[in-house]
Amino acid sequence: MKIQDSISINADRSRVFGVFCDLENAAANIGAITKVEVLSGASQLNVGTKWRETRTMFGKEATEEMWVTAYEQDASYVAEAESRGAHYRTEYRFTPEGSGTRVDMTFEGVPLTFGARLSGIIGTLFVGAAKKALHQDLVDLKRVCEAA
Repeated sequence: MKIQDSISINADRSRVFGVFCDLENAAANIGAITKVEVLSGASQLNVGTKWRETRTMFGKEATEEMWVTAYEQDASYVAEAESRGAHYRTEYRFTPEGSGTRVDMTFEGVPLTFGARLSGIIGTLFVGAAKKALHQDLVDLKRVCEAA
């Protein structure tokens, strides 16, 4: 499964990057997130930062552990996770766009086990809902970035 999305934000790249990387305020900034617990590293993302995130997805709470595997200040970062036999990778790229910033997000899920492959077939029914949820995260963060 691969989902790509982008959003234009009327704020400079440094501010946008800072908001997107702020684990300490993630639960306040993103409506679907109910709790974030930093397990290692700083609450402002960097390579090696690991955290446990609880969010509401499809009407249920789910908790996943994630970690940062790539980080370029004000330009991009990659967060990864493994859960229920699949490997997940989310990349964010931050590009200046006029006086604002364009954020490009790519989410990929790759099954690692036979059970995850079977679940993936059923999971294709939920791609639209997952895309909508990921887009809402972008909208929530845009609101925070553009707030005075």
